Amino acid sequence: MADLTTNYLGLKLKNPLIVGSSGMTGTVAGVKHAAENGAGAVVLKSIFEEQILHETEDYINDSAKENGNSFHKGYQSVLSEREYDYEEAYSYLADHAKDLTLRKYLTFVADAKKAVDIPVIASINCTTAYDWHYFARRIEEAGADALELNVYVLPSNTMKTSGENEKVYFDIIEAVLKQVSIPVSLKMGYYFSGLATTAIELSKTGIGGLVLFNRPFHPDIDIDTLETHAKYMLSDPAEYSHVLRWMALLSGRVECPLVATTGIHSAETAIKLLLAGATTFEVVSALYKHHYPVITEILAGIEQWMDKKGYKTIDEFRGKMNQHSIKNPAEFERVQFMRLYSEIV
Repeated sequence: MADLTTNYLGLKLKNPLIVGSSGMTGTVAGVKHAAENGAGAVVLKSIFEEQILHETEDYINDSAKENGNSFHKGYQSVLSEREYDYEEAYSYLADHAKDLTLRKYLTFVADAKKAVDIPVIASINCTTAYDWHYFARRIEEAGADALELNVYVLPSNTMKTSGENEKVYFDIIEAVLKQVSIPVSLKMGYYFSGLATTAIELSKTGIGGLVLFNRPFHPDIDIDTLETHAKYMLSDPAEYSHVLRWMALLSGRVECPLVATTGIHSAETAIKLLLAGATTFEVVSALYKHHYPVITEILAGIEQWMDKKGYKTIDEFRGKMNQHSIKNPAEFERVQFMRLYSEIV
């Protein structure tokens, strides 16, 4: 019988399927459902930097109104300026508000850890170095087995260079790793001038794993109301191919495990990504579409394929189809459609 046991972040997982950070892992009940259906680990719903900043500003403004004084200077003030008439009062209120928000998340982490016997990975969604070193330490104290940093920097600021944008990732990692002893992974985007080089350098920072890739918010336009709104965010099964390419290209080159996410809706896709070099894979959209039993279906499909192929463990085939291992390594770097078009014609 196939053995799906996997080691990731120094943790022993009974299988490589991790339920990714989402509303499906946003409650203790959801975490328990994931575990009951066979997940190897869960990544809790993220605590968001924007959430903390907004709640901090709301708390400050509410407190100010009660005292007949306005501290309001907008969201960006909380993030960067912090120039207020009453600096000492602001500092006290801001710290208190952050603690209130964090306390809720820490309680959630502790309760989730008590509820299941699989690894519980906390998640921080951040866009700046901010105070994450402090939050990370508190999350470790709450009992999380590991921490996933979900960092997404949209390089839209025309005054910043690619190097300045990339530095944010390294600054966050450096600040967090100094504060915690639990393993830390990085869920990263793909907006880099040199994705392969950056991923390799990130893997040398002491990070425990790289998760490819996060899914940012995508705005859309309503042509009737002429308003912007959030675009449907769930992944499509066809989207795995982008991750597959980079998984195969980076496998064997980076100095830490790689985790696949996006477009994983079936055992077949999961197997392909494991063959390309993924240590584990995260599933989210499939759970929204088919609910928690899809976990059991995906794992059963992997076991059946392994039995059919005669593989006893995942290590026997992991990375077997990465760029280093296939007969034609150029396949994963091909960006032209000439051959495909010729075959169609």
